[in-house]
Amino acid sequence: MLVCDGCGQPLSSEAAAAAAAAGRHPRRTHPGRQPRCPLRAAAPGCDELRRQVEAAPPEPGPAGAECPLCGKAAGRELEAHVRARHGRLLGAPGTDTGNGEQLYECPMCSLTCTNIQILEEHVDLHLEEQGFSEGGNIRDLELAQRLQMEEDKWQRSEEEKREREEFKKLQRQYGLDNSGGYKQQFLKNMEREVDRGRMQPFEYHKRKAEMMECLAFGIDDGKTKTSGVIEALCKYYQNENKDVRRVWLSTGVDHFHSSLGDRGWGCGYRNFQMLLSSLLQNSLYNDCLKDTTLIPSIPKIQSMIEDAWREGFDPHGASHFNNRLHGSKAWIGASEIYSLLTSLRIKCQIIDFHKPTGPMGTHPRLFEWVLRYYSTDNEGGAKVVCTSKPPIYLQHQGHSRTVVGIEEKKNKTLCLLLFDPGCPSQEMQKLLKQNSDGTSLKLLQKFVGSLKKKQYQIVAVDGVLSLEEKAVVWGHPRESCRRHM
Repeated sequence: MLVCDGCGQPLSSEAAAAAAAAGRHPRRTHPGRQPRCPLRAAAPGCDELRRQVEAAPPEPGPAGAECPLCGKAAGRELEAHVRARHGRLLGAPGTDTGNGEQLYECPMCSLTCTNIQILEEHVDLHLEEQGFSEGGNIRDLELAQRLQMEEDKWQRSEEEKREREEFKKLQRQYGLDNSGGYKQQFLKNMEREVDRGRMQPFEYHKRKAEMMECLAFGIDDGKTKTSGVIEALCKYYQNENKDVRRVWLSTGVDHFHSSLGDRGWGCGYRNFQMLLSSLLQNSLYNDCLKDTTLIPSIPKIQSMIEDAWREGFDPHGASHFNNRLHGSKAWIGASEIYSLLTSLRIKCQIIDFHKPTGPMGTHPRLFEWVLRYYSTDNEGGAKVVCTSKPPIYLQHQGHSRTVVGIEEKKNKTLCLLLFDPGCPSQEMQKLLKQNSDGTSLKLLQKFVGSLKKKQYQIVAVDGVLSLEEKAVVWGHPRESCRRHM
């Protein structure tokens, strides 16, 4: 049981014991108890308490003794401290109110009152308020820590959510979200056209049957193809365009543009079809392409790349696609084109233009390289040179195109001629008109200032690989295929 050291009475709690030990001994601790003299054991009323304090002999308190009223150490001057600081509380004469009443001062806020019991209750309020404040500070700290932990947890959760959303966005962008491939997108887009009234139901079923047949045979339906553009360019440059000094063109190249089935992701496949259309017209590659006499469909090209991976070409790139392209909308780039061509025993190389080499982020070295590619072994005085060179696969971030030739202006400026799979057949067919004034040619022309992407890659074909050379390339794919400019 807890007992008050000052009065010997039992205490109800540890908080009351602590208050009593500090000298803060309010009346409500022992209801009905009279104030106790801090210097004697007696417990008289207030008037008697004052007389006892005044009459008490001057016993020096032990060093370090504390005042029972305010807790401040007064040492041997304890009595003088009590008289000087708490005289009014002990009943010492104070300010007269005019009615003969004494004023008592609160030791904590200097409030004065005429009733000692009211003063004690007032002091108790101070103590309770102080305890609440200290406990409140602890609770506030705990609350702040808990709120901070919750905030940190929420931020981590939001960051993880953003990362998942970005990852899904990239998967959708690069066709790796398992949402289906060419066939599924083709059917979905045709259904949308029917819903919008742009396609009749009978046409939907007709085109669906045609698509299914082409996919079964693995060949392109040819509906996005435009042939004869290179031949039309030859005639145009021979008769018009006075500011061109010379122009070099690839062997006949068919243009292919994206369809309902590959819109938004099929540029790499369409550029391969353009490149292949030229190789099929070049007898040098007949042996390599004896099993590929028609332009393959996009799902078929995906399967051909997977076959190249299974042969061991570009295992690092294959792992990026989890060794699967067929049935997806996955984008492909220069490495996949290189692997596919090499598996067909077509000799080629990748050239990296990994940083700008001219002012304003331009790539003049890229243009110079293309000029050397076409002009080597094709020197002469003719203005228009229709070379036997295959077109060049040109890749940059987010898109790819096919280089089919290059112009050299009379002022020595160079201009690439590009087939873009994003350009529809209706626009390409304008180049076939005999009375063309050259306006449509702007669709193909790209000057140095037009190519300002940070990096470019090209895949250039240069002959046929023997079986031994193919084995060497298979064993050292990275070292043998890539050059940095």
